[in-house]
Amino acid sequence: MENITAQSYAAAKEIIEKARLQKGKILVVGCSTSEVVGAKIGTNSSPETAIHIYKGIKKACDEAGVFVAAQCCEHLNRAIITEAEAVKDAYTVNVVPQPKAGGSFATAAYKDMKSPVALEEISADAGIDIGFTMIGMHIKKVAVPVRLDNNKIGNATVLAARSRPKFIGGVRAIYNEDLL
Repeated sequence: MENITAQSYAAAKEIIEKARLQKGKILVVGCSTSEVVGAKIGTNSSPETAIHIYKGIKKACDEAGVFVAAQCCEHLNRAIITEAEAVKDAYTVNVVPQPKAGGSFATAAYKDMKSPVALEEISADAGIDIGFTMIGMHIKKVAVPVRLDNNKIGNATVLAARSRPKFIGGVRAIYNEDLL
């Protein structure tokens, strides 16, 4: 399990650095512990594995001053668990994740956080997807894929993304001769 913690830390640290996340930004994490332990997503939830994954990610986030936002599973409509401080004015919902209803990772996050809140959605600055959990809906527009060197946690593939501001207009739009 120590290897799982180390891999989680390395992946989180890498996306934080590559996305240039600054203090106060939000990293959304979707995690299938089933995939990490070598099973099909949703078939072998592992609370113990989740604790080790969360511990590694939380350490990297704490070092950078970044908030963790844990995505729940589809049974809770991919709700988000994060610290109240990260989303001061957000509309919260009333749910407490459990290993088989919300997912082991979100449950571990909820139990560890000082003042956890649940949200229907969030617009995070970057994210990691451990085991194909589909975090894209929770990343600010425009989401940009990020290739990680640390792209495995246990048996699960780790995908990552960061956000960037939209590019709107441009020289052609401003000086369009057809409009003059």
